Amino acid sequence: MALFSILRFPDPRLRKIAAPVAQIDASVRALVADMAETMYAAPGIGLAATQVDVHQQIVVIDISEERNQLRVFVNPRITRRDGLQTHEEGCLSVPDIYEKVERAAAVRVEYLDLGGKPQTLDADGLLAVCIQHEIDHLQGKVFVDHLSQLKQARIRDKFAKRARKNAAKN
Repeated sequence: MALFSILRFPDPRLRKIAAPVAQIDASVRALVADMAETMYAAPGIGLAATQVDVHQQIVVIDISEERNQLRVFVNPRITRRDGLQTHEEGCLSVPDIYEKVERAAAVRVEYLDLGGKPQTLDADGLLAVCIQHEIDHLQGKVFVDHLSQLKQARIRDKFAKRARKNAAKN
């Protein structure tokens, strides 16, 4: 297994739209294992393939306290959204930034499991938030896109300042 580098906002590769997975084979299963290892090491609760510069529709999520309930979604799509909730979100691609985002309170997601079998999951609470957040990545969106233009500009400025500071150190 290998740890991936996670793309950082505002990297333009985060804006690429992921392609559907045509066939679930050993290479996809190996990718999922590496994505899970990367997510756990980061540490995070969700990771989309887009965030590791692999533009396929694959998401891994584990919201359990014990970090032992990995969920894998291949070619996920939300088929139903109900209600609204506001939840503070963060992102491995936007480190140290946490903002409140309004999303559906409950979702139904259809996807393929690692055996290639179609699945349907009804989710609410944190799992619903995480599913929506990660599917956004597959569609070339980052959670900051849900924020006001002013907040987006502040976040971009903060990351530009960090990049200049890191470049000066090296």
